[in-house]
Amino acid sequence: MTGTPRLNWVEVAPDGASALFGIHRYVTKGTNLPEELIHLVFLRVSQINGCAHCIDMHTRDLLKTMSVDRVALVPVWAEVPHLFSDPYRAALAWAEEVTNLSTTHASDEAYAAAAAAFTPKELVDLTLTIAAMNAFNRLGAPFRLPVAAKA
Repeated sequence: MTGTPRLNWVEVAPDGASALFGIHRYVTKGTNLPEELIHLVFLRVSQINGCAHCIDMHTRDLLKTMSVDRVALVPVWAEVPHLFSDPYRAALAWAEEVTNLSTTHASDEAYAAAAAAFTPKELVDLTLTIAAMNAFNRLGAPFRLPVAAKA
């Protein structure tokens, strides 16, 4: 959902913002996960959560390295397996499981697929990536962070 911005959570709670951005720095700079995979997960989580600001930002990030055809089909990635590698599909499935935790309970099937595609450290880093974006979405959407897109 988008609309009139409500307040700037970063200005109101700079220490909290600093802590959350510390996790973001870790997942984007301190892991061995490919940058494209990180932004792919950020985008998919944001699509699920309906955070317009983050969808806009991470779509733009992905378009730097990924074709528009692939980016456009991220919401239906399971229907176009030829467009996404096995690790990317495992990461997307795990992102959906963790983001929808109240209904999926992080199924054994999704965990097994993710654990087969990633080392234990990569799986923890991937899960931190998912958790970080869920946290950002839970601030961006309620406070109606603006998008860069213009009419």
